[in-house]
Amino acid sequence: MSIAGFDPCGGAGILADIKVFEQFKVYGLGITTAQTLQTENEFISIRWQPEEDILNALEKMLLHYDVKAVKIGIVENIGILNKIVSCIHQKDAAIKIIIDTVLKSSSGFDFWKGKTNETLLFDIMSKSFLITPNFNEVLQLIPADNSKEAAKKLATYCNILLKGGHNKKEMGVDYLYTKSDIHKLKATNTELNAKHGSGCVLSSAITANLALGFDLVTSCTIAKQYIEKFLGSNKTLLGYHHV
Repeated sequence: MSIAGFDPCGGAGILADIKVFEQFKVYGLGITTAQTLQTENEFISIRWQPEEDILNALEKMLLHYDVKAVKIGIVENIGILNKIVSCIHQKDAAIKIIIDTVLKSSSGFDFWKGKTNETLLFDIMSKSFLITPNFNEVLQLIPADNSKEAAKKLATYCNILLKGGHNKKEMGVDYLYTKSDIHKLKATNTELNAKHGSGCVLSSAITANLALGFDLVTSCTIAKQYIEKFLGSNKTLLGYHHV
């Protein structure tokens, strides 16, 4: 399942997630958190879905379908994120929750306003399986001297995939932090093209592979291979999923 915003250009959000799910041959359910107006290079406006509508849809989907994994994208605030995660966790604690911590759009729009409530964040993470911040986002979640130190702190609550797209020292290298280990996921090709929605694509690819029963390291490895093909699919900001 994808719980995310609707991006009419199809590069990010729920449309991108469903495209990825189809490529991995898992059936994708979708609940929209927001209606956005955007293109691949401009964010114009956003209209958030009412909290009640999101939770009602979530409860109905969880009641009717055997959901294995849920990817969560943009939400209006951390309070709503907490209610979504709590609803899933109460229904079935075995459902793997993957949170793509989208705090800002690739074109610069801020989704979350103000400081993060750390107590609430840690409670959310304790019910989740994986969060996928990049090197900039992780420092917005928790104060630390650097991104890797922040990821280590957060990994005491749940698994962290620290995405390396913004890591200038090791371009394209991701670090997967678990409570007991750190896995370095190297890029096989660094001569790739930036893509709108690449974070959504990566997190939904991980979600699909977890739903298929693969372990975390394998799921992240397969997803990294997929995102590299996606980034290399053409030279525009909108990628193809069928390469």
